[in-house]
Amino acid sequence: MRLPGPRSLAGQLFAMQVVLVAAIVAGCALFSYLADRRQAEETARRQAVATATSVAASPSVIEAARTKDPTAALQPYAQTLLSTTGVDFVVVMAPDGTRWTHPVPGEIGRTYLGDTAPALHGETFTETHMGVLGPSVRVVTPVRDPDDHGRITALVSAGITIDRISEQVRKQLVALAGMAGGALALGGLGTYVINARLRRHTHGMNAAELSRMHDYHQATLHAVREGLLMLDGRRRIALINDGGRELLGLHEDAVGRPVAELGLPAALAGALLASEPRVDEVHMTADRIVVLNTRPVSSGGQRGTVVTLRDHTELQALSGELDSERGFTQALRAQAHEAANRLHTVVSLIELDRVQDAVEFATAELELAQALTDQVVTAVGEPVLAALLLGKAAQANEHGVALVLTEGSAIGDGLLPDSLPARDLVTVLGNLLDNAVDAAQGSAAAEVAVTLTAEDGDLVVRVADSGPGIDPAAAEAVFERGWSTKSPGRGLGLALVRLAAARHGGTIELDRSPYGGAEFTVRLPIEQGVRA
Repeated sequence: MRLPGPRSLAGQLFAMQVVLVAAIVAGCALFSYLADRRQAEETARRQAVATATSVAASPSVIEAARTKDPTAALQPYAQTLLSTTGVDFVVVMAPDGTRWTHPVPGEIGRTYLGDTAPALHGETFTETHMGVLGPSVRVVTPVRDPDDHGRITALVSAGITIDRISEQVRKQLVALAGMAGGALALGGLGTYVINARLRRHTHGMNAAELSRMHDYHQATLHAVREGLLMLDGRRRIALINDGGRELLGLHEDAVGRPVAELGLPAALAGALLASEPRVDEVHMTADRIVVLNTRPVSSGGQRGTVVTLRDHTELQALSGELDSERGFTQALRAQAHEAANRLHTVVSLIELDRVQDAVEFATAELELAQALTDQVVTAVGEPVLAALLLGKAAQANEHGVALVLTEGSAIGDGLLPDSLPARDLVTVLGNLLDNAVDAAQGSAAAEVAVTLTAEDGDLVVRVADSGPGIDPAAAEAVFERGWSTKSPGRGLGLALVRLAAARHGGTIELDRSPYGGAEFTVRLPIEQGVRA
């Protein structure tokens, strides 16, 4: 037989709350019962005191005590008091305790059952005592004759039976029980409604399941490398994992802060604040490229937005390297085609018996190709940069642009530190050269000049072109993602260059080139960690 599982959290809370409400109601009812009983007894005592003292001060009672047959005058008077004062008995007696009046006529003339000593000494006192009518709360007070120097000529006892007090308390208890039952029912109903809502929100799970879900939730948030954000309806961060804080460069206090106050780039902040969903949008932070997806959500009347972020920096760098490799391949294919044409020319000259012309033509082509290679290999000792320059020179030549390495360029092998990886150098120099070649095409000079030097502990990469240049008003905008003078969807190259430079503490500057176009200068620190 399968044992029943633990009750849901809502069920456990419901049971606890019902028991708690019942205990509170029962405690309040008991307290009210005891308080009402004490109050009833105190009320009965005050009522008896008032009746006894007023009877003892009555002139008719004082006058009757002087006669030989007090009962004849006092018994009707005492009977009348029972219906007007609310007490159960009024007994007027002689100082020796002989009753002159009593609710039960057969008890007249008998001795009073109770203590009279304090009254004989002139005191008014109360007591609870067993009498003819049963246990009662009674008062005994003296009757003084003012004409006989205040001598005590009689005693008066008035009281209310315990049964009558209990009956009054029982009536109050019935009303109290009704109120307690109503309070218990109302409390139970309210508890049921609250816990029904709690059950919906907790999906019927018990405390252990909720605890495990919380642990899994926290473990997942910290384990996922992608960024995850939850924005509430007021566009404040309600939840963010470690990956999200790292990708956006935020601190631990990011939760609860509005997106507009996080200092994010305008384009990225606008995408997070947008009400419509965003799919695979590429944005840039201070040092990263991220792919953003947003989706509005609504739960329990509360609206918000779920945001996921993926780090696109490495992928973009690899894509840049792939583009460079593809360019190299195309350049090699074009060079192979051009070499075949030149080879056919040499062969044809030989067949025409013009050997000397064939030798001169082949020698001139070799010298032209070897000159740039020798210049690059001599000036640039870093293999990656040398290979990149030779490949880009071949690509530029295919587009009718001359790529030259300026005099004074010198980068020795081993100069670059390990902290400056070749991938970032390819990103910086490759994008600058691609933009420069595109700009120089069609210009009169059609030239791109590259300068690579080490100055004051910095690697200086300077690329100048003979293109139309850049409007000074757009000098800052060129480094933003999406800025381009060409077709839409481009404009990421310069943004990547600035991102790579900033990641290594470098800078990028735009100026007018000596050839009339644009000149970009990137400075990357290399002083720390220089290899021997």
